[in-house]
Amino acid sequence: MGRAVKVATCALNQWALDFEGNLERIFRSIDIAKSKGARYRLGPELEICGYGCSDHYYESDTLLHSFQVLAKLLESPATQDIICDVGMPVLHRNVRYNCRVIFLNKKILLIRPKISLANGGNYRELRWFTPWSKARHVEEYFLPRIIQEVTGQETVPFGDAVLATKDTCLGAEICEELWAPNSPHIEMGLDGVEIFTNSSGSHHVLRKAHARVDLVNSATAKNGGIYILANQKGCDGDRLYYDGCAMISMNGETVAQGSQFSLDDVEVLVATLDLEDVRSYRAEISSRSLAASKVNPYPRVKVNFALSCPDDVAIPTCMPIQWRHHSPEEEISLGPACWLWDYLRRSKQAGFLLPLSGGIDSSATACIVYSMCHQVCLAVKNGNADVLADARRIVNDETYIPEDPREFCKRIFTTCYMASENSSQDTCNRAKLLAEQIGSYHINLNIDAAVKAVVGIFSVVTGQTPRFCVYGGSSRESLALQNVQARIRMVLAYLFAQLTLWARGMPGGLLVLGSANVDESLCGYLTKYDCSSADINPIGGISKTDLKNFIQYCIENFQLTALRSIMSAPPTAELEPLVDGQVAQTDETDMGMTYAELSVYGKLRKIAKAGPYSMFCKLISMWKEICTPSEVASKVKHFFRMYSVNRHKMTTLTPSYHAENYSPDDNRFDLRPFLYNTSWSWQFRCIDKQVNAL
Repeated sequence: MGRAVKVATCALNQWALDFEGNLERIFRSIDIAKSKGARYRLGPELEICGYGCSDHYYESDTLLHSFQVLAKLLESPATQDIICDVGMPVLHRNVRYNCRVIFLNKKILLIRPKISLANGGNYRELRWFTPWSKARHVEEYFLPRIIQEVTGQETVPFGDAVLATKDTCLGAEICEELWAPNSPHIEMGLDGVEIFTNSSGSHHVLRKAHARVDLVNSATAKNGGIYILANQKGCDGDRLYYDGCAMISMNGETVAQGSQFSLDDVEVLVATLDLEDVRSYRAEISSRSLAASKVNPYPRVKVNFALSCPDDVAIPTCMPIQWRHHSPEEEISLGPACWLWDYLRRSKQAGFLLPLSGGIDSSATACIVYSMCHQVCLAVKNGNADVLADARRIVNDETYIPEDPREFCKRIFTTCYMASENSSQDTCNRAKLLAEQIGSYHINLNIDAAVKAVVGIFSVVTGQTPRFCVYGGSSRESLALQNVQARIRMVLAYLFAQLTLWARGMPGGLLVLGSANVDESLCGYLTKYDCSSADINPIGGISKTDLKNFIQYCIENFQLTALRSIMSAPPTAELEPLVDGQVAQTDETDMGMTYAELSVYGKLRKIAKAGPYSMFCKLISMWKEICTPSEVASKVKHFFRMYSVNRHKMTTLTPSYHAENYSPDDNRFDLRPFLYNTSWSWQFRCIDKQVNAL
């Protein structure tokens, strides 16, 4: 009858400008799709060159190499008898577009440019691409000679069209178009398109996956149809982790779910679906039929090919499944761990070094590395040859098999407790015990000699010796002495990262990990160029509240009992002198605000787009049970003073895993000045007037 179609989608760990590796992964996904009987294969957005090419899109080389890869795909026997849908940049009439190139049996069927470009948050597509603004319009695209020689075609259709096969009709969306209020699938569905495809470059944010799944399912709930989503996965060269979640949905229900986090470079989903289920679902929606009778038709590209087989009555079709979402704690355990693995293997380093203070933040970072070691061992156990080859190269042993996470951790992870005269024995013991439980190679050292040497240079030059407040010094002196300790730790971290393996008779160097959380970055509670300055930071986009919950998760799931005492201890920088052998300095006292308050400020500032006055107006309602308007005003003013005084620190912030939508990352997500008028005179005066009125 020709009603059961078999389609494939995938999640690929592509890497910006890695044309060789990207081509190999595309071929692998096509081979898997064909081996499972699929007649159509969908890949992620811009998969040929990798999504994160950024300003490399301006280079003609990127276009040239993309077409060279396309030629390899077109001429290969591997792509015969399956419709292949791949993503790449295309220059049409001297305008650069983000495109899908759909081909079959050495012939390009359609080049479909992206209509709605992603340009918020971390996305800057309008910088490099132009949206296709000619709805339902198709032009001739003149193929470059390298493609003409393979296909024998001089021109192909370019524009907003759909494909009409022998048995159904397919229409493409690209990433952002699913999220747009006027998504193309609405009109395409009314015009008889039965299969919608979406090629995405969608990155991980905590608690975001459900929104993507809901959008895909709702796309066909009202209008019927089959929706296929492909997505990139992994770290393709920057702060983002693309979290897969390839999926196939029909008539508002999920029928196939891909993994959100895994170390598999190639993951392919295949589903067999009955087109008659779509047709009968649509037939009983009278409002849809009325709207469909008035719709403007899409140009159709006829394809002499079927996605189904003539005799398919006995072929079983896929049934709806329940999507399983990870908890935020699981997301923190898995997402940054996969990102770290990609960064480690692609940077060709031999492991990580972490200054481990015995506090929550550095301990959470250590736990993420330990989780990464778990994922590596699990992947090898499941037969992942790529992960095994990478692990062997990293540890420089061609016969090595990572089986025990603690043993693997010992090989690739060095932790270092850098004590000073202001450090307590408690934090030293906590760091040592945690290192023992995760298996890291642990170093204890004392920085007092280096601190005294640096301060001594200052004293020789100026004749003055700065003192801490508790010894009669000023706050300026005390802060300077704290910063010297912090910055010396950064210098030592890099020294040990470069030479620890050399001292142990092993090859390679280590990547330095930072461990400042998103809340501390937001208010600037860190020393510029201290050991928060590192190569990468897996927790820099995660709040203190979420990190505490993650620590509890690690206690329960990894049996890391050392974390219990870390959880119960108040967060402290340990940069001021001890009082009677006990820590007197705490983070929240230093900041003048709690971490819980900081999360609220961060979400209002970034997500709610609130300046000082708007934030005050929102908080007098939110906190009316616990604060007077005057107290709210004082808190808001203090936050904005701290934020603006310290904003300059964001310009040197260590590249961090992006996990939170209120991240203050100055690179491209949170674009603000770094020199403010920190008095906020006009704004604070508006707050004062409102307080008086209240």
